[in-house]
Amino acid sequence: MTPADDATPDVLGPGWTSRTLRLAPDHEGEVVATLVHRDDDAATHRPARGAVLYVHGYVDYFFQRHLGDAWAAHGFSFYALDLRKYGRSLRPWQTANDVTDLRTYVEELDAAASVIREQDGHDTLVVLGHSTGGLLAALWAHAHRGRGTVDALVLNSPWFDLNRDWIYRVVVTRAVDVVGRVQPDRVVGAVGVHYGQSLHVDTGGAWEYDLAWKPHEGFPVRAGWLRAVRRGHARVARGLDIDCPVLLCCAERSGPFDRWHPDLATTDSVLDVEQMVARAPGLGRDVTVVRIPDGVHDLALSAPGPRQRYFDEMLTWADQQLPVS
Repeated sequence: MTPADDATPDVLGPGWTSRTLRLAPDHEGEVVATLVHRDDDAATHRPARGAVLYVHGYVDYFFQRHLGDAWAAHGFSFYALDLRKYGRSLRPWQTANDVTDLRTYVEELDAAASVIREQDGHDTLVVLGHSTGGLLAALWAHAHRGRGTVDALVLNSPWFDLNRDWIYRVVVTRAVDVVGRVQPDRVVGAVGVHYGQSLHVDTGGAWEYDLAWKPHEGFPVRAGWLRAVRRGHARVARGLDIDCPVLLCCAERSGPFDRWHPDLATTDSVLDVEQMVARAPGLGRDVTVVRIPDGVHDLALSAPGPRQRYFDEMLTWADQQLPVS
């Protein structure tokens, strides 16, 4: 089992702790992931209904306290994983989000599930993945089918395809598959700045987070990483066989990702929601799709109305799939 350090106070402040998960070193040296935990009510020791493990997206880390509070109020112990080379887990000498195979993340996902189930004693595990984290969570749940690892899977705007035209999705993908194998560190793109700027308090948004860990301009998109992601997309396109219930939530509409526009606060202006909905039936045997009017890419960061709608849909679905015993 992957070694986990003792819990220490987390950057989120009182009520939150984190544990460092020691992973196998790679070409850059030491590698860690970080398991964040919302402290459970001391009077009850831990909620009886089970645990939730949140997996963040690209150019991201966990900072959404209110999401953990919502699940805790509903009777679940809440955890979040900062993946290797993201957020709390990024070391000064490392290349941000540097992997060339999405299967690399199995190590920290397995480690987090082990801590939650074996060390902390939870029998039920809900996995909640956002964007790239939704892609990873879906592939991981598929790979672990038949093992009882994941009891329910929630996907918040999962990244299931490249939000570009046919040339990029087909021709450029083939080129990246070659370049990514021989020159994995070659920079081949960048993310748009407008969505991040619409979120952060310094640029008119409602949310405060660490811009060193979630910069508006993102991190350079490298060929090896993009190759890995596109191969993950292809695996989803072929169809998965996830054997637990799946809830896919996304915004009602998408907006352009590459420029400012007046609907940034009411659309998914990162990914194409129609691609998510199209892939949903192929995820598994029991898939529910819910579209949130006026939601943004991270539905938990939407305006109060759509955010509450997302929480209500998610928690009601959890009640149906994991009824209180």
